[in-house]
Amino acid sequence: MLTENEAAQVFDTILSIPGMNEMVRIDLKISRKNVLLLHHVIERGITENGGSVSLLLQSIPKENTEELKQLSADCLSRAGLTELNEKLALLGAEKKQ
Repeated sequence: MLTENEAAQVFDTILSIPGMNEMVRIDLKISRKNVLLLHHVIERGITENGGSVSLLLQSIPKENTEELKQLSADCLSRAGLTELNEKLALLGAEKKQ
């Protein structure tokens, strides 16, 4: 089993492979339901949950997490779900209080 430091080094090595920063075009069609779920998975994965961010996310630069957040927001916008997502977030925030 890898130690936390070793795992971070492996992730850093993988992310440093030549070509990993090249842009790729992905043409896909997914349901609005899955767009909404994908947005929540991305947000939940990026935000610290009780201080336990995955090793992969700990080792990537801040600008990469911002790109993921922007991708998530773009998907919501293209699916016409931005307003619905904001209202769901408000409902979730009210429930926590």
